[in-house]
Amino acid sequence: MERISPPLTGDERETLRTFLDYHRATLALKCEGLTDDQLRRASMPPSTLSLLGLVRHMAEVERHWFRRVLGGEELPHRWSDTHDFQAAYDASGATRAEAFTAWEEEVGHARRIEAAAGSLDVTAYVPSWQEEASLRLVMLHLIHEYARHNGHADFLREGIDGTTGA
Repeated sequence: MERISPPLTGDERETLRTFLDYHRATLALKCEGLTDDQLRRASMPPSTLSLLGLVRHMAEVERHWFRRVLGGEELPHRWSDTHDFQAAYDASGATRAEAFTAWEEEVGHARRIEAAAGSLDVTAYVPSWQEEASLRLVMLHLIHEYARHNGHADFLREGIDGTTGA
């Protein structure tokens, strides 16, 4: 996944779309060149957070916000029979191929749904909030979610092999 910097003078939708893709690419970059064992390595006790767990979690987040909320699809969670977002973090038996295939599929669906929306003002009902939310808010929420988890990924990657930086 190529990481392209957001435009300095783009319109709102292009800027949101590019920032979201920038953060998606950053997560992929943090995982680049690592083995499955390294990707599964937990941060430090008591946390079990791992890079592979983050990739799985973000696949679930993309699936939820774009396909379930905006797309109106009734889909199960990928890694939980009880609708538990936290289950994705357990990457103890996961592989790069499994996690990245799921994540890339969900990013592809998200891009398709976003591109098909008439405007950033398109809304969808968010059951957990019991309110409507706009595509604009969903994109900002995903940018926030990636930015937060990419901070975790910085520390995880540094702990694995000392690599730092974006």
